[in-house]
Amino acid sequence: MTSELDTVILVKDRPDEGLVKGDVGAVIFVHEGGEAFEVEFTTLASDPLGVLTLAEDEIRPVSARYVPHVRLV
Repeated sequence: MTSELDTVILVKDRPDEGLVKGDVGAVIFVHEGGEAFEVEFTTLASDPLGVLTLAEDEIRPVSARYVPHVRLV
């Protein structure tokens, strides 16, 4: 179950928001019943990229086996 402050990964591109599949965000709010999540995306320098309301099927939890990847925004 996804909780507040969990790190999650975006599972599909969101071009209107400038985000792509694989971008990493932090859950800042869980809507009642886990129906949706407010996820904040930032650069590595903590510059904000946006806060999106996402369904559980639009994110996945971070695994210890994942390797981070860097891209320019």
